[in-house]
Amino acid sequence: MVLREWRLNLKLNLKRRPGGAPVYLQIAHGLVAEIRRGRLIAGEVLPGSREMAEELGVNRKTIVVAYDELIAQGWLTSRGTKGTFVSAKLPEPKGRPTRSALDGPRSRGDGPQFSRLAPAMDIPVLFPRPGLLSLDDGTPDTRLFPAESFARAYRSAMTIGGKVGKLGYGDPRGSPNLRSAISRMLNVDRGLATTPDCVCLTRGSQMAIYLVSRIMIRNGDGVVVDDLTYPPAREAFRAAGANILRVHVDDDGTDMDSLEKTCRRHRVRLVYLTPHHHFPTTVLLNPDRRLRLLGLASQFGFTIVEDDYDHEFHFQHQPLLPLASFDPSVLYIGSMSKLLSPSLRLGYISAPEKFIERAAQEICLIDRQGDPVTEDAVAELVESGEVRRHANRVLKIYAARREKLAVMLRAELGDALDFRLPDGGLAFWLTFDSLAHLDRLEQNAPKHALQFLPSRSFAGKEDGRRGIRVGFAGLDDAGIRDAVRRMKAAIGL
Repeated sequence: MVLREWRLNLKLNLKRRPGGAPVYLQIAHGLVAEIRRGRLIAGEVLPGSREMAEELGVNRKTIVVAYDELIAQGWLTSRGTKGTFVSAKLPEPKGRPTRSALDGPRSRGDGPQFSRLAPAMDIPVLFPRPGLLSLDDGTPDTRLFPAESFARAYRSAMTIGGKVGKLGYGDPRGSPNLRSAISRMLNVDRGLATTPDCVCLTRGSQMAIYLVSRIMIRNGDGVVVDDLTYPPAREAFRAAGANILRVHVDDDGTDMDSLEKTCRRHRVRLVYLTPHHHFPTTVLLNPDRRLRLLGLASQFGFTIVEDDYDHEFHFQHQPLLPLASFDPSVLYIGSMSKLLSPSLRLGYISAPEKFIERAAQEICLIDRQGDPVTEDAVAELVESGEVRRHANRVLKIYAARREKLAVMLRAELGDALDFRLPDGGLAFWLTFDSLAHLDRLEQNAPKHALQFLPSRSFAGKEDGRRGIRVGFAGLDDAGIRDAVRRMKAAIGL
């Protein structure tokens, strides 16, 4: 017998007076109504006749007769000892959802005004789809995640948390253990000078960006982004009422001449950058421009938002220290998602304490807090050195995949595209010798079971620069060969 996860709780106003419809028909009609409004879906198991009889206060034989009637009509099917199920093929299409008579009359216009929803944001997202090969924008290979180590750490955190009463509501800034571990990591590895009170945990780096937009931006404030940038960040600032100002980015990162001209023309509140591995082009903001950026921030009074989303992955030389290591007023955003797994939903902000206190208040309006057990488990992995060992292991694997993709692109696509071997990060930025090639690739990608972020999404406007970002970390050798050959077929080379 198949067991239901929850009691059905079917409420029928059965009329047992003379002249009324038989009770079994009332039950049958009630079940049909629940199926038609979508509460009972195809394939769902119904309660047994004894359980249903007890629920409705009727004789079990009445339920048996009602079920038999619906089986005969095609609404239900019987699978012997497994139970009675809603039929996979219903005798008629579902009707519109019905209202209960208990709801009372409803006047015109009383219902939800779904025609007045807020405008949608332009945020392209790739969702895994069966049969499609996703060229992501640079996500890790979750098959390499240290699952056994994490499971042990999670079990330990859960056991200890249960014994000492730490499974309830806690600090909205996040687990003290993980905040302390991240603070030490930032101080030792990245040159910052933080305390745990300068760190706030978030559910991924995007939540950190959203918090910055909520706290720092008022309607009409100027926010500078690169003319090619991370679309969800741009849209978060726009949703907060920002006036989006674009500056040029080239092979050395954000153009400081372009930024200075913008600051002289507009009142700039924030400048959002991905200086370590620019998104999407992967280029590094060179040291001279970093110093000039800090000087411009002091001169024009804007706040720098530094998104260091994949700091750990650098292949050519030691990574440069973050901007936040030189200026404590920089709002520094990081993530454990690229290093471990996106499913953990762990990001963080390092900022002055006053900002962190305000962020904690904002978090209370969103989700109150994160998952303290997961956060404590990750803290144990950081403090034990497992995270660093994992980073060293996967860095070698990703470096090999980076080289493999470069070789395949050159061999199969030749002069049709141009790219720069990324010094770091988990993705390539591909531009094309002819926009006709790029147009064909995007147009024909579905025919070849490919998906990737639209080339226009990074600029956020029709006449902006175009290219595609192709992640390599999640593709093994066979996946890389398959991806490049599908791209070649889609372009028609």
